[in-house]
Amino acid sequence: MPPIRLLLPLSLSLLLSVSASAPTHAATPARPLAVSPSNPNIIFILADDLGYMDIGANNPNTFYETPNIDALAKRGMRFTQGYSACCVCSPTRGSIMTGKYPPRFGITDFIPGMRPGKLLSAPNATHLPLAETTLAEALRDGGYATFFAGKWHLGGGEFSPNAQGFGPGLTSGDGTKGNTQFWYPQSATPPPNPKDDPKTTDRIVSDAVAFIDTHKDKPFFAYLPFLAVHTPIGARADLVTKYETKKRSAPPDAWGRERERDVRLVQNHAGYAAMLEQFDTALGRVFAALEKNGLTERTIVVFMSDNGGLSTSEGHPTSNLPLRAGKGWPYEGGTRVAWLVSAPGITKPGTTCDTPVISTDYYPTLLQLAGLPAKPEQHRDGVSLVPQLKGERTPRGQPLYWHYPHYGNQGGAPHGAIRDGDWKLIEWFEDGAVELYRIPQDIGEKTNLAAQHPEKVAALRAKLITWRQDVGAVMPTPNPNFDPNAKPEPAAAKKNAKKK
Repeated sequence: MPPIRLLLPLSLSLLLSVSASAPTHAATPARPLAVSPSNPNIIFILADDLGYMDIGANNPNTFYETPNIDALAKRGMRFTQGYSACCVCSPTRGSIMTGKYPPRFGITDFIPGMRPGKLLSAPNATHLPLAETTLAEALRDGGYATFFAGKWHLGGGEFSPNAQGFGPGLTSGDGTKGNTQFWYPQSATPPPNPKDDPKTTDRIVSDAVAFIDTHKDKPFFAYLPFLAVHTPIGARADLVTKYETKKRSAPPDAWGRERERDVRLVQNHAGYAAMLEQFDTALGRVFAALEKNGLTERTIVVFMSDNGGLSTSEGHPTSNLPLRAGKGWPYEGGTRVAWLVSAPGITKPGTTCDTPVISTDYYPTLLQLAGLPAKPEQHRDGVSLVPQLKGERTPRGQPLYWHYPHYGNQGGAPHGAIRDGDWKLIEWFEDGAVELYRIPQDIGEKTNLAAQHPEKVAALRAKLITWRQDVGAVMPTPNPNFDPNAKPEPAAAKKNAKKK
């Protein structure tokens, strides 16, 4: 399939109609495999809205308790500059599945997205095109059994995970809502009790453990995209009580400002902490299942979040300090995420890597680790990180890019960004304003260096424009109905956040 060139809403519609009619890929593995060093199992754990500073491995002073995630970091490599391909969920999920930047497959906002402001948002596809050969399909066609349970958010119906390398037989909904974002294996088990498992965390893990138990003799790819720790806050009452007690000795609420939004500066949210503990405990069950079946040393485990922590809206449940802002923003708090890889026999336990990397890189990396051939025409924006996992101090070799031509629910506005070496440029599409930061020396993005380095601004902006042309990125357009005198959308009230 040629590169996607999204120039007009009409071209998007034509593209999606072609993609929808494309045949799905083979439903059975091409060859049976036995688990071996060259064909290891792969478990990909995706948290939802988890902040970089939420886990103990990245922040020893975190208010939250994440012993199982921290133990995973000790078993493998912690990437200190790992990024999501977008500041919101669906585009990042698509980048993992395709190895491409979001503009190439047409999903640049969460589905459905599309909130207007001074500009009209660019078109946003409602599903991942079937013409894409997903990571799951590539592994399945290479002999891997595949498993899925949790939040897909890349389309329902004929665009569900059943059509993208998982299943067949996955059913939509969480047992109570019928929401087509969420898909689970068919089961005779009663739906989760909202009181005990409000985010279906335990349901996902129970299904995953059953899959591991029955697939211990052949390689598998288990993709576990959890609903936690996305709002609305949901956690067991006993855990909430635990953290309400702990909060009494935590710093009191403190607030900053990001444009018209309040931003939380302190971690002390009891409900969020409880939800995260339930998530972390559930991951411990996955790791125990690997150990029980003798698979720990034959299984690659990947852990990341789809974007940064939520700090400027919708209850403001966490703080990302010293990173700036959070989900929905182009700053480090919005796109720098917890990123862990345990690859036994490849990674030295307890190591770190400071190479800037991005979620498109997982596709070629996991294919190489699985002993399968690369698919450069598919994962065209990904770079294999196997050299880094082996401990080599090898630069990624390419800049990182972001394109978000939308207004985020969290207060962010349409923007683009590039990270090239130590430098990061942010371009705001409403007025063309730019911000320039030297990240290693200014992780909090407090000092805009654009006026001092106009030559660097020009060079990075030129690269960003060229990249947008290459990936067919669609820009937002002027909104003829915009009222500059209208009051901005109000931020979520701080007092509501303080009650939680």
